[in-house]
Amino acid sequence: MTLRIGILGAARIAPYALIKHARALPGVEVVAVAEEYQDAAALAKYAKKHRIPSTHRSFDELLARSDIDAVYVPLPISMHVEWTLRAIAAGKHVLCEKPMAANADEAARIAQAAAGTGLIVAEAMHFRYHPLVERVRDILASGELGALERIDASFSAYLPFDDFRFDYRTGGGGTIDMGCYPVGFVRAVTGDEPVVESARAKLHGTLIDRQMEATLRLPRSGATVDLFVGMRCSRLLSVSMKLVGTRGRMDILNFIKPEVYHRLVVRSDGARRVERVPGGSTYGAQLAAFAEAVRTGVPPTTTADDAVANMRVIDALYLAAGLPVRGDAAVLARLAAGHPHRTA
Repeated sequence: MTLRIGILGAARIAPYALIKHARALPGVEVVAVAEEYQDAAALAKYAKKHRIPSTHRSFDELLARSDIDAVYVPLPISMHVEWTLRAIAAGKHVLCEKPMAANADEAARIAQAAAGTGLIVAEAMHFRYHPLVERVRDILASGELGALERIDASFSAYLPFDDFRFDYRTGGGGTIDMGCYPVGFVRAVTGDEPVVESARAKLHGTLIDRQMEATLRLPRSGATVDLFVGMRCSRLLSVSMKLVGTRGRMDILNFIKPEVYHRLVVRSDGARRVERVPGGSTYGAQLAAFAEAVRTGVPPTTTADDAVANMRVIDALYLAAGLPVRGDAAVLARLAAGHPHRTA
């Protein structure tokens, strides 16, 4: 049986996150793309370049097709909840780009809508499908580092201010867009749900966190997590994780796309070793896992319920920093009315 996928939005991420991997994966085909915001010529060019046989000028039109089994949702974060819910209502499996929703309440609506339908609704948190996650989890569980005391997690870049991630209306903000990765990694390797103790944001305007520094605690181990996220900051590029225990420490370089390059350094009891964890493309593995979940009915790693848990941490970070969660209806109403949000 072939899994036939339609894409909602002619997005820049779709070719390398989905389309090229679908070509390499037997039994998976991208059969259509819908686009409502770019013009018809741009849509036709996109479809031709990426060899997508069918185009639609309406998302609903694509969802109405009986010959499409699943949809990929690479739309702005603010649109994820609406179109994932519509896809579920249309009986489609869904692979939704991360984060699945603008806040935990929206993610919970998706999880509730998916429950009992038999549909696979997954968040595209692609790093979770690389063996590096399991290897780090195993090292922690082995006791080689002793009792976990501290994690330093950092993900930063330097994005232009005209990027859509700096617009609250589209679900913008560094913590929601980039911070979901380190938060998700910490949750995945520790099996614990971080509690936010404090957070401090540097802003672009009054709503967008261009940088976030926070302290969290893992309830089961008592370990602290020092989090740094920046999408416009002095750390031009940082994708690192340091896990410190009573007997040693583990340093990870590039926990997000480890197949490109990564380094895992373990220091314990006076010894030091460097590991490389074999594994292919995180996006390819994610698509393969999604297709297998659709085939078997067994949920993949990145379920809607897991997305809810991740978004609870993201929401708590914003609130601790004195900012509204993303997708706050009152804030969006003020912006729509032309009244800028003002901090207290």
